[in-house]
Amino acid sequence: MWTTMLVLGFILGVLPSAGRMLAQDQPHAPAVESLEYAISLLGIPAGTARMHATPVTLPSGLSTIQFMTIAKSNDFISFFFPVHNTVTSTVDAHTMLPVHLFFQRREGNRHEDFDVTFDHQSNQVTIVKDGERSTMSIPDHTHDALSCLYYLRRMPTLVPGESVFVTIHHDKKNYEVEVQVEAIESVPGPWGEVEAIRLLAIMPFRGIFLNEGNIRFWLTNDVNRVPVKMSARVMVGSVEAILENWPS
Repeated sequence: MWTTMLVLGFILGVLPSAGRMLAQDQPHAPAVESLEYAISLLGIPAGTARMHATPVTLPSGLSTIQFMTIAKSNDFISFFFPVHNTVTSTVDAHTMLPVHLFFQRREGNRHEDFDVTFDHQSNQVTIVKDGERSTMSIPDHTHDALSCLYYLRRMPTLVPGESVFVTIHHDKKNYEVEVQVEAIESVPGPWGEVEAIRLLAIMPFRGIFLNEGNIRFWLTNDVNRVPVKMSARVMVGSVEAILENWPS
């Protein structure tokens, strides 16, 4: 349940916003990347999460990037409530729009699989949830719950005081999510201290991550926009994720 909050804290992307550049260079999301995070619940070590990005060429010849996030509870928490969730999003490397999403949730006794195929030409998604297939319409430029983070990281501008929006398809519904760009500030971590952009996501749904309210997260104010921290409230208190390894 709560360990997947790391994923939720990092899934929020925005559409371009007018304004000045906050970093000297054009931001980009690396096509090859591996990040590891420590998750705490009420200040107690609770689990880990890993985020990977890998370039993949589909049989059709389409160049894509496969993003994968794996969240796991540690041994202590697993004794009470084991969690092992995997989210995989394959996106078009040029548009950063999702092609396919697979989410495998393993939380306690709850086991669910979501398989979503995006057809942006016909503005439709095909959904297979626990073996049941359905089709529904989506707006233009719709993202999934993971692709929007990497789309955000390629944004040229994130201006404090402004709000930006993205459409996310989530669990058979389309949502417009507002992200408020709050400030530029220093964020400490095991790797030292970095300048980061602080954002607040106004969440219109609980969804598969069971958050109790809005989610605050931090991206480095540089060309890579590395997600370094996330904080949110969940059903049993507060959760925080901190980047452990600095990408080389």
